[in-house]
Amino acid sequence: MSKSLSRLLQLPSIAVLLVWMLVPLSMTLFFSFRKYHLLKPHQQGWAGWRNYERFIFVRRGEGWTWEFDILNVFNVPWLTGLRLVTPFDPGFITVISNTLALVGSVLIITVVLGLAISVLVNREFPGRGLVRVMLISPFFIMPAVNAIIWKNMMFDPIYGLINVVWTFFGFEAVAWLELYPLQGIITMVAWQWTPFAILIFMTSLQSEDREQHEAARLEGANFLQIFMLLTLPHLGRAIAVVMLIQMIFHLGVFAEILISTKGGPGSASSTLTYEIYKKALEGFNYGLAAAGGVLAIILANLVSIFLVRFVGDNLAD
Repeated sequence: MSKSLSRLLQLPSIAVLLVWMLVPLSMTLFFSFRKYHLLKPHQQGWAGWRNYERFIFVRRGEGWTWEFDILNVFNVPWLTGLRLVTPFDPGFITVISNTLALVGSVLIITVVLGLAISVLVNREFPGRGLVRVMLISPFFIMPAVNAIIWKNMMFDPIYGLINVVWTFFGFEAVAWLELYPLQGIITMVAWQWTPFAILIFMTSLQSEDREQHEAARLEGANFLQIFMLLTLPHLGRAIAVVMLIQMIFHLGVFAEILISTKGGPGSASSTLTYEIYKKALEGFNYGLAAAGGVLAIILANLVSIFLVRFVGDNLAD
């Protein structure tokens, strides 16, 4: 088959992909520069950069003092009470910080746990196949079901399993999703995505040269030295793939937030994706929501560039 014929046969698929990607992107860009409020059809028209200004900044002449503990999502004591004068909208700062905290925390948890578990099960023991299937199975649960399970069976302040164990040791029951909403969302997402990391790492470990391990043991290397000098470099590309794919999905986490906390209390667990949902489907302001969508695309690209250039390249080397 000639190259020209093969390229001709690829054209329909390429055209469908381009339409599938470019049309929604173009419409989002178009509406982000327009006044498009469903409850105010008489006010529709060209808005310019006003939607972006409203999404990011406070109104002109309304300066305010930003309390630094908005970003203090993990309640670090030395961050509480710091203040900084800034023109940014406090809601925008909160959702951006929550989004980055969610993505970063889930990536760290899933990669660390995925590495540890995949290395442990990458050896012969009775029932290894069953254990591997059980470890991977949470990944196939729908996000909405995952959120319902954790909200009602784990984090419930009265009947939740965590509080049952917590009170058994003499502690008072805790309303986990009210006191630690973002940490609860991170736990839900990490629990579902750790099996994905385990699957990728186990697959990569199958191609590892076992003779190098035997030679290292004969030279007196211990388990930690073998892992750091042989196993971890071998898993470098797999780690980069896991981080990049998970980053794309974690920037769009929505069902867990909607079902468990609805972004609250206040905006304590709201992310950029959930804020776009609120602007569009609760506030009916599609122009403002489209501007948030464009900002989400920019944020995703910035995080991707960081992971590929600084994290992925270093791990691959």
